[in-house]
Amino acid sequence: MKRNSFIEMAKLHDLSGRITYISSHAKQEHLYEVYTTEPDRAFWRELAKCNQEEFEKSGTNGKCIEARELMIALPESFINYEHDYLLKKMADEFKEKYGVECFAALHHNKRKTNLHIHMVFAERKRLEQPTEKIATRNMFYNEQGRHVRTKKEILDGDGNIRQGCKIIKKGEVYERKIFTVKDERFKQESFLDGVKVFYTDLINQMVLDDRDRLSIFDKNGPYLATKKVGKNNPKAEEIKSDNEIRMEWNRTVDRAIVSGVSEAEIVELKKTEITDKVKESVEQNGQRPELFGEIVRAAILLLELLIMKAMQKVIDIVEKVIGNGVSVIKETSKETDSRIHAGDDPGFQLERKEIPFPIDPHRKLDMKKNTEYSMTASKEKESIIKQVKAERKPVLVEKEQPAERPPQPKPSVLASKYPRLKEIEGRLKDQNKAIFGREKQRDMLKKELSECTGIFKGGRRRELQQEIDSFDNQIFNMKKRLSSIVKEHHFDSMQAFYKELDVAKRENQNYEAACAEYEKTYGEKVVDTKSVRDRLRQKERAIKEREAGRVHQARQNDKGAR
Repeated sequence: MKRNSFIEMAKLHDLSGRITYISSHAKQEHLYEVYTTEPDRAFWRELAKCNQEEFEKSGTNGKCIEARELMIALPESFINYEHDYLLKKMADEFKEKYGVECFAALHHNKRKTNLHIHMVFAERKRLEQPTEKIATRNMFYNEQGRHVRTKKEILDGDGNIRQGCKIIKKGEVYERKIFTVKDERFKQESFLDGVKVFYTDLINQMVLDDRDRLSIFDKNGPYLATKKVGKNNPKAEEIKSDNEIRMEWNRTVDRAIVSGVSEAEIVELKKTEITDKVKESVEQNGQRPELFGEIVRAAILLLELLIMKAMQKVIDIVEKVIGNGVSVIKETSKETDSRIHAGDDPGFQLERKEIPFPIDPHRKLDMKKNTEYSMTASKEKESIIKQVKAERKPVLVEKEQPAERPPQPKPSVLASKYPRLKEIEGRLKDQNKAIFGREKQRDMLKKELSECTGIFKGGRRRELQQEIDSFDNQIFNMKKRLSSIVKEHHFDSMQAFYKELDVAKRENQNYEAACAEYEKTYGEKVVDTKSVRDRLRQKERAIKEREAGRVHQARQNDKGAR
């Protein structure tokens, strides 16, 4: 069962006391690690003092907020990470995004059922150069620390300075600022929502098992939230109908992301064509839920137009590449013919250039291709075994390397996920191309239907309409299948999958660059030390996923043929 993300935020009125509490082994039963982006503890004391001074000056009622704290629940499997690495990554990522200092501690509860992080963060930044104000004359302050104009105002009846009042002489510093003003972002209601999405994505990228993924809904994202239908709800049918149109929009968003439509375009379309128009409809017509479906369907049509443009753009690029390749072949052939006619050696052989023609991903599966597929799988297994056996010698040599040589680079968790994520992306693109092909066939039939007029063509019109309905049904099922591909791998949405894929791609590029640098420096290739069994299991899992996808596609084709 998927676990929901849990992140809370609290306001801190005693910053020093809270830091001492979360970082003390005497006060915590299971404290694993403490990490701070600002190692100087004086920073936190000065921050608390600055906030108290500013609070007193403001004259606001209540308690001073010296800092804020996030409580972040983690999957239990994260206990297997090196504690200092885990805590450092969570705090450093927050500092990189929001630009403020953090103090974090990794804890377990008493029964060791809740692994979590307490992360205190500042709302102010420390100035690179403190700003100081110097008194140009003597300055007088009363018991409340407020500046008064004359000395008389701080004297008692005997002419002595009252207790709690003070005088700052001319030439002395009367105000010193070492921090900026508070960042207003942290006071906004949307801040916590953004933090939840940010940390949920980060945690999901780090999970070792896909079943540990956390779930969260981003209200500011491209998707529409569905409503829960409770028991004995009199509006159950109405809610189900509303959820269906919301799910149809969400599936269209999934396809738009696969097709290359930018997330910013989708979010903007959602805002202008759904959110704004729903508000306008409520203002003009009151609460009429039936109008919501019409608004969303109109938005879906606009989003499908963006998808068609994005897909057509890709096809145009592919055709341009293929056209350039064909022209290269023709020019080379002409050069060869001219050489032969000019008396060159007739045995001259033309150097053939390979042109990357696209392969049709929707060909039917037959017994011959299934046999070829199984033979390919067995050959891949044999090649892995031979490769690992050949790599054993370099591994033994590596143990004899001198101590000063650094260890070989190792892929991060995300870099090791990249090949599998790339394969899932290939399945998504194949499915999307199949949908696009069906839509083009359906559009051709619609065009023929519009041109099929006359009283004697009624039978042909019925046939065309039946074929169009059949294509609509196929396309609907294929779109549902597209969205379900990522959910089979425990991703909440297409958006979450592509976020992880992008980060994994960068991590993999960094790993490959580190390997290339190591090979350049030490003249040795980085050896993958995975066991034969692990690599065979990984390959078998990938083969099974591909086979399941092809079998499903074959069934869809069979349904379409019927």
